[in-house]
Amino acid sequence: MRQIREDMIVNNLEPFEPTHPGEVIKDEIAYRGVTQRQLAQEIGVSCSLLNEVLNGKRAMNAHLAMLIAAALGLDAEPLLNLQTRYDMISAKRNPSFMQRIQAIRKIAAAL
Repeated sequence: MRQIREDMIVNNLEPFEPTHPGEVIKDEIAYRGVTQRQLAQEIGVSCSLLNEVLNGKRAMNAHLAMLIAAALGLDAEPLLNLQTRYDMISAKRNPSFMQRIQAIRKIAAAL
C-alpha cells in the first residue's frame, strides 16, 4: 500500500501566497463601487488605518472586522479566520521565528 504524504493532502496544503483579509475587502468594495474613504467614514475609522488593512500592512482585528462586516453586510468571523491563517503561514515562513520555536521545543523536551 502506498504511503500518502501529509503535506500532499489538499486540506494540508498552504497557498503560495497567503490571503490577507484586506484583499478580500478591497475586492468587495471595488465590486460595490464604494471608495475606501466612504467605507472609512461609514465605520468611523481613519482612511489611513483602513488603507493599511486593505493593503495588508496592518492586521485585521475583531473590532474592525465587525465594523466592516456591519457596513458591507458580511460575516466578521471568516475575515478573522483569514487573518489568523495569514498570520500562521507568515510566522511559519519566518526563519528566525522558527529557529526560536525549535529551541523552545528542545528545552521543553528536556523537561
